[in-house]
Amino acid sequence: MAIPIGNSIASWFLKKRMHQVDLFIKYPHEVQNELLLDLISRAKNTEIGIQYDFKSIINYKDFAARVPIRRYEDIYQDIERLRQGENNIFWPTPIKWFAKSSGTTNAKSKYIPVSEESLEDCHYAGSKDLLCMYLHNNKEGQIFKGKSLRLGGSKENYFEHGTIYGDLSAILIDNMPRWASFSSTPNTEISLMANWEEKMEAIVQTTIRENVTSLAGVPSWMLVVLNKVLEVTQAENLLEIWPDLEVYFHGGVNFSPYVSQFQRLVPTDDFMYYEVYNASEGFFAVQDQNQSKELLLMLDYGIFYEFIPMDVYGTEQEKAIPLWEVQVGQNYALVITTNAGLWRYKIGDTVRFTSIFPYRIKVSGRTKHFINVFGEELMIENAELALKRATNLTNSEVVDYTVAPIFMDQDQKGAHEWLIEFKTPPKNLDRFALFLDEALQELNSDYQAKRHNDMTLTQLELNVAKKDLFYTWSRQNNRLGGQHKIPRLSNNRDYITALIELNGQLKEADKS
Repeated sequence: MAIPIGNSIASWFLKKRMHQVDLFIKYPHEVQNELLLDLISRAKNTEIGIQYDFKSIINYKDFAARVPIRRYEDIYQDIERLRQGENNIFWPTPIKWFAKSSGTTNAKSKYIPVSEESLEDCHYAGSKDLLCMYLHNNKEGQIFKGKSLRLGGSKENYFEHGTIYGDLSAILIDNMPRWASFSSTPNTEISLMANWEEKMEAIVQTTIRENVTSLAGVPSWMLVVLNKVLEVTQAENLLEIWPDLEVYFHGGVNFSPYVSQFQRLVPTDDFMYYEVYNASEGFFAVQDQNQSKELLLMLDYGIFYEFIPMDVYGTEQEKAIPLWEVQVGQNYALVITTNAGLWRYKIGDTVRFTSIFPYRIKVSGRTKHFINVFGEELMIENAELALKRATNLTNSEVVDYTVAPIFMDQDQKGAHEWLIEFKTPPKNLDRFALFLDEALQELNSDYQAKRHNDMTLTQLELNVAKKDLFYTWSRQNNRLGGQHKIPRLSNNRDYITALIELNGQLKEADKS
């Protein structure tokens, strides 16, 4: 079998790169310390560098004592100045690109700065490392024999100030090297189309004529495209269309709820799944082993990491710690300092370390993606594991879901309300709800304590969503595409109320 030239090039790059990876694995603290001091030195003459006297900072202790931890709301006004064309506020080089994110808990847009350094040394470096890790572990891989089906967002120009904003994926595609663009499908014009439904049709019509060997994108939206591919081609599975398909590179959301659906689309044990942890703010971690659910934290992408233990998060005792103080198994909120000018920035994600030599993590959720109305402290990780148990026990499949509290009212106790759209519904919904509730109690002692004898919480309530409810709601609210996510868990009823109302409307429309 002839080895594609892409594999030979990647093999050369891999040998060089793996030496660098070995260095930060062996000397993680030294690499992070050196990186922090380099970021501080480069930004010493910026507004923030002058404000906090970066020139006199000589170590992490100085940095942590002097520079405050910030949220997006704290730097919003300065971000707007950057978008108006001002420079040298957070970072010495001009900021041209902004990754637009609607967030996951409200509709307010965030504009995350993307510098040339972060584009090249972080985002693109992560993409190259991902390919290298995959080929290192799968030396017979033939992904360069065909093309990668990529899903991207849209971009919009801020013409009067010369800055550009859009989904991070759109910025990456728009600036992608020619070799990478040549090996991807659809083309840039289609990838950057603003209308999601028109783009989906164009993607399908284009890619079914290509030899697709890999997939890359957010699972929920990738499934929409792939199911459309099967509908158009009338194929039983994707291997009938793309026989050389061998790997799916995914990230952005927990993959567990989607595993069974992808296994049905690509029914072979040889198909590989590789996860990445990337966001608008940076590319953080890469799966470096086959069949692994752990991600190697990448320590040389121009990002300095700190972590806030979740047991003190949001309290007066809140304090960030550096990498060398973390412990395996604890849940931490992620704080980053980057080569795009984010300084001690709360990204909103939570991670758990599975090992510290090397530093490997699992993404455990969002700081705002939990329910703690009754002291139950239900995290997204608990919810998705419980959902997986319930679906396995009832031979069912879930497309999407959201959960919200039912608040106490006079003598009525609280509960959690689940709105679930099933791909394959359980034969007995009551049994499914019981299995789900029992699994939640087994996985979360706080939830179990509140459920004991219905002391505070009664058994969860289950609502079944109409087919395509979440997709329809997203379309009506202009939230189609990979950067938009409906919160899985909420501490209020805003989302679930709107979705239940739409669900009722769809049911009434069916009757008529």
